[in-house]
Amino acid sequence: MTRTPFIDMPDPSPLVVAQQDFSRLPTRQAVPPVMTQCDHMWRLGAFAPAILMTTLLSIAVANWLSRGGLTNLEMLVVALIALTFIWVSLSVSTVVLGLARRVLDPCFAHHTPGRGDAQNIALLMPIYNEVPWEVFGNASAMLTELAHGHRKDDYTLFILSDTTDPEIAAQEHKAFLALKAEALPGFDVYYRRRARNIDKKTGNLTDWIQNWGARYEAMLVLDADSLMSGAAIRQLAHELSADPDAGLIQSFPSLIGAETLFGRMQQFSNAVYGWLLAEGLAVWSQSEGNYWGHNAIIRTRAFADSAGLPYVRGHRGRLDLILSHDFVEASMLRRAGWAVRFLPRAGGSFEETPQTLIDYALRDRRWCQGNMQHLRILTARGFHPISRFHLLQGAMAFLLSPAWFVVILVWSLIRAMSDNTVSYFDSADPLQPAWPTAEPIDGLLVLIFIYAMLLIPKIIGTCALGFRCRIRTDYGGWYNLAGTALFEILCSILYAPVMMVQQTIAVVYSAFGWSRSWVPQNRSHRGYTWPQVIRFHSVETMTGLTLMGSIVLGGLSLWLLPIAFSLVLAAPLSMLSGVRISDHAFRLLRLDSPQNLREPRVVQLARTERARLKTMVLEQDYATVLAAE
Repeated sequence: MTRTPFIDMPDPSPLVVAQQDFSRLPTRQAVPPVMTQCDHMWRLGAFAPAILMTTLLSIAVANWLSRGGLTNLEMLVVALIALTFIWVSLSVSTVVLGLARRVLDPCFAHHTPGRGDAQNIALLMPIYNEVPWEVFGNASAMLTELAHGHRKDDYTLFILSDTTDPEIAAQEHKAFLALKAEALPGFDVYYRRRARNIDKKTGNLTDWIQNWGARYEAMLVLDADSLMSGAAIRQLAHELSADPDAGLIQSFPSLIGAETLFGRMQQFSNAVYGWLLAEGLAVWSQSEGNYWGHNAIIRTRAFADSAGLPYVRGHRGRLDLILSHDFVEASMLRRAGWAVRFLPRAGGSFEETPQTLIDYALRDRRWCQGNMQHLRILTARGFHPISRFHLLQGAMAFLLSPAWFVVILVWSLIRAMSDNTVSYFDSADPLQPAWPTAEPIDGLLVLIFIYAMLLIPKIIGTCALGFRCRIRTDYGGWYNLAGTALFEILCSILYAPVMMVQQTIAVVYSAFGWSRSWVPQNRSHRGYTWPQVIRFHSVETMTGLTLMGSIVLGGLSLWLLPIAFSLVLAAPLSMLSGVRISDHAFRLLRLDSPQNLREPRVVQLARTERARLKTMVLEQDYATVLAAE
């Protein structure tokens, strides 16, 4: 669709984006990072325990199932348990590594000593049919934060629009003119709306680099819902300047703005458990870190020289755009010799999360389609082994759900096919019952062990965070923190089977090439009607009823009852996910996180700016704006 673009940009400063080829090595060859023996030990500490725990569990399950000899179905169960549990155990070892690093090096944040000359940094906000006052309100808050701190670098804001809705485009125009008119001294603000949405977000950023990128040493890529404090932006800029080998430095975004049950679950989990996962990931990824698509600073020329994405062969041989581009771009930067680093302690980096279960599942379907493409890129020449692991991990994040689903179904089939008749009397002595003896390992113990491994990161994160005096004070003591964590765990257990089925559906969509349209994420608190919810969760409901019926008839084990219960109640749980709990009277049910108990200054400022710009945009006539311009 061709539209009349609106452009208010500086003079062109073109930079060539070199198109890459996965079948050929890049011009700049990868240089092995300088890793000390200690660095190798950290990495070994992540993977060795995970492999060991998975091996032991697989042996235990195989021994338990092999009482009458392993059948093909039983061997499939063992293989799938090994495939799925390796990722569970890796998350546990990663959290333990993160805790160890925090204990050994408790300083909240380090600045790399020394830095280069002042940099010209572009703040890039790609948007597509978003709520204008929210995007521009966040941008205004970030510029205000930067203006009130000591700056060694120069910053320029670019709003890069791909909006197709004429009404939203008009509102963007008004919001931009307001932001530009009020821009603080020393900050330039620009806006561009493309006439054609070529290659989605990837094409949006590439267009900026090709036309204006040469003037800027670095670009800080933000998302439509991104928000960063001035201190966080300055730290990323400092780290890039101090490390000439760094091509990309990723911050750890904290979730904010959640008001509903499901949104607060994600926000609490991110704040209380996610920080140790992030710390552990930084420990073992070293210079082979990852990129999450936003809230990261990138060396502009490094990106242009080595991360221009080619198309990949898709279904029926067609050429497809790489959708989950961030993981791939990080891998391409690393293979060209640039370090990709992760700063888990920078702080002040924020984003929003879907507010309902349906919105989360819809986002997962889009992400799944892109992450499945990673499997076709694993054999690309020159990628570092850890970069390949990140790509595989992105795909496995979705493949784990159908794998667990198959484990449940196959295990149930084995149960149904086996002869479960127990004889308590022998014909030689019919008056004396022979009670069966318990096996040392049974399905219940295996299930308990797997659940324990899933909960360990949450327990460690809660306890570690609780030892911070300020956090305990904000929560009102250990009781409130532990009670909130317990409530989140119970909610997670309830929603996990529903998400398992939804991610399985997402994998099926991807496998058959059923693409999702490019739509903006629903960031509002708007829920769904009962008919919409029942229709959306029909697969889970039918699956749950089938499992429940088989359990009642004795065909399936009772340990499947919690899973069946959640699936049967998928629709009510989905409706419950959108209930606003942020102002609930009972504290434990509010799922408070540190970010909303002690709200960061930039978040407060952004909320004020959003409300102010909303009033200006909605009350000002567009024709008047054009005439004034």
